[in-house]
Amino acid sequence: MESLFFFIFSGLAILSAGFVVLSKNAIHSVVALIFCFFNASALFLMLGAEFLAIILILIYVGAVMVLFMFVLMMMEVNFEKLREGFMQYLPLGLMISLILLMEFAAAAASNIFVAVTHKTDPKTGEFILDEVTKNIIPKAEPLTAQVNNAAEIGKVLYTQYMFAFEVAALILLVALIGAVVLTLRTRKDVKYQSIPKQVRASKADRLRKASL
Repeated sequence: MESLFFFIFSGLAILSAGFVVLSKNAIHSVVALIFCFFNASALFLMLGAEFLAIILILIYVGAVMVLFMFVLMMMEVNFEKLREGFMQYLPLGLMISLILLMEFAAAAASNIFVAVTHKTDPKTGEFILDEVTKNIIPKAEPLTAQVNNAAEIGKVLYTQYMFAFEVAALILLVALIGAVVLTLRTRKDVKYQSIPKQVRASKADRLRKASL
């Protein structure tokens, strides 16, 4: 039964991820990405990583993707204009796709995706890696009840990956500022509301006698 749910959630995640890339409407891509996040969250729950599952829904689905949705709706992107000149960039896109396909094939042919069972030192609790399994990823297994998700993630995130965490935070901050700047652009074909002008309005400015 567990394998059945795994294939269902992983299959839906792959399909929704493909729809994100292939959809012609950016709003539809955002909705598909939200659905992909929900399926990934279900996979985390199956592995016993409840903290990651909740964070994925609360932060990415409840905050980041909602922000993307509002930005796309406020920018009013002209998709017809963006599709112009598609054939001009087709050779470059095919070349990049071919390079990525070769990289995926090389990674799949290597032994890095061979799953092995965790081996831990009974004294220190650290992973034991020999020359055979040093470059092989460990097998994904559900966490035990004694493992605290938040504590273990915090230990790794704020020690081993501290620099990458700070860089990612700066990138998100720059993206947020860029989105705000794009939405604050002035357009000539839009009537803007002036609150001070409305407050200073008088009866003489609003009423005009018309002679018949």
